[in-house]
Amino acid sequence: MSTPAQVSGSTAEPDGLEDRLQRFATIWSRAIFPVTATSMTRTEFEQHLLPLAERLSAALRARPFDVAPAQAVGAALVAAHCTDPDALSRTLGVVDSYLVLYCGTGADTPADDLRARCARLQHALAAGFARALRERTLSEQEAIARSALAARAFAEQALHATEARFRAVFEDAAIGIGIADLDGNVLDVNGALTRMFGGLEQVVRGRKVTEWVHPEDAPHVWNLYGELVRGERDHFRVEKPFYRSDGTVLWTNLTVSLLRDPEGRPQYQLALMEDTTERRLLNLRLRYEATHDALTGLPNRTLFSERLEKALTAGEDSRFGLCYLDLDGFKAINDSLGHAAGDRLLVEVADRLQTCATAPGEMVARLGGDEFVALTTGPRVTERDAEELAGRILAALSTPISLDGREITVRGSIGIVEGRAGERGPADVLRSADITMYRAKSAGGNRYERADPEADARAITRHGLTTALPAALDRGEFFIEYQPLVHLGDGTVHGAEALVRWCHPQHGVLGPDRFIPLAEHTGLIVPLGRWVLDEAVRQARFWKHRHADGGPLRINVNLSPTQLHHPGLVGDITDVLDRSGLAPGALCLEVTESALIGADEDLLKPLRQLAEMGVDIALDDFGTGYSNLANLRRLPVSVLKLDRSFTRGMQQHPADPVDMKIVEGIVSLAHSLELAVTVEGVETAAQAEQLRALGCDTAQGWYYARPGAPDRIHSLVLADAV
Repeated sequence: MSTPAQVSGSTAEPDGLEDRLQRFATIWSRAIFPVTATSMTRTEFEQHLLPLAERLSAALRARPFDVAPAQAVGAALVAAHCTDPDALSRTLGVVDSYLVLYCGTGADTPADDLRARCARLQHALAAGFARALRERTLSEQEAIARSALAARAFAEQALHATEARFRAVFEDAAIGIGIADLDGNVLDVNGALTRMFGGLEQVVRGRKVTEWVHPEDAPHVWNLYGELVRGERDHFRVEKPFYRSDGTVLWTNLTVSLLRDPEGRPQYQLALMEDTTERRLLNLRLRYEATHDALTGLPNRTLFSERLEKALTAGEDSRFGLCYLDLDGFKAINDSLGHAAGDRLLVEVADRLQTCATAPGEMVARLGGDEFVALTTGPRVTERDAEELAGRILAALSTPISLDGREITVRGSIGIVEGRAGERGPADVLRSADITMYRAKSAGGNRYERADPEADARAITRHGLTTALPAALDRGEFFIEYQPLVHLGDGTVHGAEALVRWCHPQHGVLGPDRFIPLAEHTGLIVPLGRWVLDEAVRQARFWKHRHADGGPLRINVNLSPTQLHHPGLVGDITDVLDRSGLAPGALCLEVTESALIGADEDLLKPLRQLAEMGVDIALDDFGTGYSNLANLRRLPVSVLKLDRSFTRGMQQHPADPVDMKIVEGIVSLAHSLELAVTVEGVETAAQAEQLRALGCDTAQGWYYARPGAPDRIHSLVLADAV
C-alpha cells in the first residue's frame, strides 16, 4: 500500500500533522460511513479516507494554490461508493468544520486566507463529486440499457443474442435470475440464484417451476402463474417461499415477467428473486417481541386484542368465553418479598395458566401487572365451558408456589363474560369482564363471578359519577335543601338540617346516598363538605337577619368520617363562623354513631375543641351501631339523633311495645346525661304524639315537611304525613 506521502505527492509533513490528519479522517469516516454502500468495515473505510484527507491538507497549504486535488477527492468518493447525497453534504460539513482546524496549524498562510481556500476546496470537491456521479450515472444507464437490449434479444432471438453482453449482466447481478420456458422447464440460472438454493446448480437447473410448490404459498400465486404462461398477463410480483435442498426455507420477493417473440407470442418466462429470508426472520422476531410479554412469554395485550377482535367478528355462529383474572394480594407479595420474587411468581402463574388452556380455540395472555386473561372460542362454547375454564385456573393456582424457601398460596378473582360473536365490541367485553372481576374480588376473592348487565350498568354509572364529581363542584352543580327540625313541645321550628343534592346534567337530581360514598372514596368529600358548611352557615346567618323574630336558631350540618380525620377541620369551621358572624351555638355538627365506634382521643380531640367553642355535636343514626352506651359519657356530644328505624315500629296499631320501651329507655338515659333527643323519620301525627309523650325533644320528617328550598322554612304548616 502506498504511504500518505506517496499518494498525496507531497514531502514529509511537519511533526504532529500526521496525527491530526488521522483524527480528521476518523471524524470524516464517522460522518459518512452510515450512508455509504461499501463492503469495507468502518476501520478499513477510515484508512481509505486518510490519503484523501492528505490531499485536501496539501491543497490547503500548497503554493501556488490549486483546487484540482479537491476535485479528485470528490471523484474518489464516488469511486468508493459514497454516492448518497448525504455523503456529500456531510463531507462538506466535515471539511468546513475541521480541515482548517486540523490541517491549517503551522501554515504560513493567514487564517482568513485558509478559510477562503477551504471554501474553494469545498466547491471544487462538490463539483468533482457531481461530475463523477453524473458520469457514473450515465455509465450505469448505458449498462442498464445494454442489459435490457441483451435480455430482449435473448428472449426474442435466442440464436442471435449477444451472449457475452447478456452474461455480463446475468452473472454479475446481485439478485437471482432464472429463465424458463412456458412449460416450466428451468433453462438457465445465474450464480446469485444458485447460491440462494445452497450453491448446487444441479438442484435448480433442469427442474420444473411447478415443482416449487410450498405449503405457505399464497392461494393466488399459482393462479397468477397460470395467467402469465397463457399470455393473459405480462408479469406478477409475490412473496414466495421455497424449500432448499437441506430442507430449510428460502423466502423471496419474486417477480416473474413474460418474454414474447417478435410477433408478440409468449416464449419464455423470466424470474427475478430477492432473498428476504433474514429480513423476514427479523420481522418475525420483532413481531414476536411486540406481541408477547417479555417476562412470562405469554401473548400480551396487543396480541390478545387482535385475537379477541377476530373472535368477536367471526360470524353469528361463533361464540366466546372470556375469563379475566387478577391475583388477590399480589401487592403484599411485592412489598414483602421484593419485585424480583414477584416476577418469579408471575412466571410460575403464567406457566400454570398455559396448562389450563390447551384445547383448540383457547389462549392465555398477560395484560400487565398481575392481570391475566383466558379466552376460549368456537361454535359450541357455552357459559358452562367458560366456568370450567375458570375452575381449572383456580385449581391450578391452589397449589402453593415455592419462593425463596417460602410456600406462597396464590389466590385469584375471575370475571367471566360469555356470549355470541358480533353482539359486543372488544372494549365492551373487556370492560364487563373487568367490572365482574372486581365484583368477585369484593365478594372475598378466590372465586369467579359471571357478568351481570345490570351490575355492569351500575358500576359504569358509579364510575361516571366518580369522574364527574370534581368538575361538578367547580361548575356549581351542587345545591342544598333544608329540612326543618321541629320542637315536639310546642311545634315551633327549632332549626334545619342541611342536605346536599347534585343536579347532574344527565341523571337529574341525585340524593346524597348516590354520591357521598363516592366522594368519600375519592377524597372529594373534604372540599365538598367545606362548601356545604360554608353555604349552610351563610344561609343560617341570612335567616337570622331576615327573620330576627323567629328565624331558625340552629343549622345542622353532617360530617363524614373522612372530614373527622382531616387535620384542618377545626380551622375550617372556625374560619367559616368568623367570616359569617354566626354564633357557634347556632351550628350543630352531625356525626354518625358508626364513625365514633372505638374512637381514640386523637379523633375526639377536634370534636372536643369544637364543643368547647360552643358548637353542638349530634350523634346521628343512634341505635344502629354497636357502641357501648357507657361511652356516651366520654363523647363530646350534646344531642342524640335516633335512627328512623325506631319510628317505623310506631306506624303500627298498636305501636310495637318493644320499640316504645327502647325509645323510652334511650330518652331517659340521654336526659340523665343532659343530652337532647332528636328523632327522624316522623311521618304521622300519631308518631309525633307518641314521641312527645316519651319525652323526645325535637323531630323531623315528612309529617312536618320534606327537604326543600330555604325560603320554605318560615312558611312551615303542620299537616298529615304525605
